[in-house]
Amino acid sequence: MTGPLSARLATLCHEIVTDFGSQAGGQLRQIENRLHEPLRVAIAGRLKAGKSTLVNALIGRRVAPTAAGECTRVVTRFRYGPADRIDVVTRDGARRSLPLDDDGMIPARLGTPATRIAYLDVTLTDDRLRTLTVVDTPGLSSTDVASSERAQQVVGDAPFDDRIDAGSAAEVAAAEAVIYVFTQAVRADDLHALNAFHDASARLAASPINAIGVLGKIDTLAGGADDPWPIAGPLAASQAHLLRRTVGDVVPIAGLLAETAGAGRLTDTDRDALARLAALPGTELNLLLISVDLFRSQPAPVDAEHRERLLTRLDLYGIGFACAQLSAEPRLGTGELVRRLLAASGMPRLRHRLDQSFGWRSDAIKAGWALTRLERIAGHTGDPALRARVRDGMEQVLQDPAYHRLRLLDAAQRAATGAVRLPADRETELVRLATSTDPRWILDLPQAADTDLATAAITAAGRWRAYAVDGAGPAQARLAHVAHRGFQLLAQELRSAPDQHEQGARPCAT
Repeated sequence: MTGPLSARLATLCHEIVTDFGSQAGGQLRQIENRLHEPLRVAIAGRLKAGKSTLVNALIGRRVAPTAAGECTRVVTRFRYGPADRIDVVTRDGARRSLPLDDDGMIPARLGTPATRIAYLDVTLTDDRLRTLTVVDTPGLSSTDVASSERAQQVVGDAPFDDRIDAGSAAEVAAAEAVIYVFTQAVRADDLHALNAFHDASARLAASPINAIGVLGKIDTLAGGADDPWPIAGPLAASQAHLLRRTVGDVVPIAGLLAETAGAGRLTDTDRDALARLAALPGTELNLLLISVDLFRSQPAPVDAEHRERLLTRLDLYGIGFACAQLSAEPRLGTGELVRRLLAASGMPRLRHRLDQSFGWRSDAIKAGWALTRLERIAGHTGDPALRARVRDGMEQVLQDPAYHRLRLLDAAQRAATGAVRLPADRETELVRLATSTDPRWILDLPQAADTDLATAAITAAGRWRAYAVDGAGPAQARLAHVAHRGFQLLAQELRSAPDQHEQGARPCAT
């Protein structure tokens, strides 16, 4: 569903498109169409970081190939559609349709050289894609020798690293949000790619508001089937602190476990095989789970072929976790086992974080993306009257309280993480303003009448304005102006709807 900010900008594009030439007009139509689409999230990161596995887990279906091959070298967009289909879109704009293979996946052979493919357009009937378009990118360290030159053509001045292939650079720059996948350590080119995404995002530049990090493959952090979470949790927290100005959070994930559980790849037969392993004496099971080689070679009540199948779906950590669950509850069914495996993968936390970070903010994030591109179009037109018309329409959107909420969240996050230092009382007040809609809690006046609340909001706005012009540095002043505007909007809201806030006063007073 298109939000109010996106709808207003789409209407603006529709109204002015005929006043521009063919090239700018085509760009306006693209912006209008994008505003009516779901939020586009790029999955970025280094090669073999587990991006495609994460895509499958997010979609809830194993459709993106995870083994290196022709189709993993090109950008793939996954979006909702009335039927499952693949369109190979070449660099000249032509399309050629392909069916999914017998396993329901993108076929290994695309019939077109990867160097000629712009992207794969995959439509699926999965409901999870109704509100999110997922873009799988090949990632860093691509073997594309022409990447630097082509990437510069498609993203302009955004400083993408030379080792990011051109398709990935274009898709990361074009996305409204990004999930960046790391493995163990954050490298210099990872930071470079994230900074480039934010530069391309312009209005959200250097902000963690539209980016989430994922610490992938955490099951490789511990030996054998050992629990990786005692290592993964602190490591992800350390990365989140390191990247606090770039991503909103870093979420640890056991990607293979998330894909298998999320895509329903564990069968009743697999559950029964795991139950037979769980029934082994502890010393024998522990020996099996020390390493992949021992799991394959040691005698066991499950044949070698099925053990290999379990490894490809769960790896040793997942096998050990499942055996522990079945040992404690031998009658545990497949469905409940899958739910516990999904929880152990970390995927529920990532989905919650996505909802919190992108879900309700998607309208403002998309509007920010569109405003950036409209600014560029307006700046290149030679007609002063037309330029003024575009900018007047943009300014109306910028004044919308819904868009200002995004600015408040960004400002509060910068203050709370220490990226911008504020006095403690001002930091507390800004965080309250950004994270609540209860005026009594925001203003710390639980018993106040509405008229007093409105007056207090105006007073707070004045304090922030005074701080911005006297006593604040440049960074603090920018946050102060955002807070000043926020309290002005709060005062307007209080004056326009007194009855609503009067009724809401009692719960806050207790």
